[in-house]
Amino acid sequence: MDIDLRGFGMDPATIAAIATMFDVADEVDSDKPHPPSRAYVRDAKAMRNTPADIIEYPNSYQFIVDMPGLKREQIKVHVEDSNVLVVSGERRREKEEGVKYVRMERRVGKLLKKFILPENANMDAISAVNHDGVLKVMVEKLPPPEPKKPKTIEVKVGSPSEEAAPASDGTGTSGQLYK
Repeated sequence: MDIDLRGFGMDPATIAAIATMFDVADEVDSDKPHPPSRAYVRDAKAMRNTPADIIEYPNSYQFIVDMPGLKREQIKVHVEDSNVLVVSGERRREKEEGVKYVRMERRVGKLLKKFILPENANMDAISAVNHDGVLKVMVEKLPPPEPKKPKTIEVKVGSPSEEAAPASDGTGTSGQLYK
């Protein structure tokens, strides 16, 4: 907060003291919990009110989200933070002149659902289809990693004296294990 108090005859030291008091007041207030923003409340309500199903198939995941009354252009599907699938849209009531609603039960407003994708989700193989107000998002699974193969050591055939005498380490000693 920058208020120019020089016009009131205050010297720079007094102005600095007042600014420090404002800064301390801001620090004290920052400890108090702030109410959530309108956007946060709206998104939380939209997520709670948007019905969805999740189905796991052997090779993919399917997310089924009800998006009644929305056209393809009104629906947005994207991945954020590298593993969060976000499905959103907004349904608005069209206003007509001279029309009076007798009853309004159909939901309008934001539709939103977020899903944390598992590690085996293939982010490059995501598709979405909207049919009759039901959005189906398919996320293919990555193939399972190849199991690590055990390391095979070749066994050589040799004479009994070779197995007791390992190769020299270059220090002049034979490095023998047995005497």
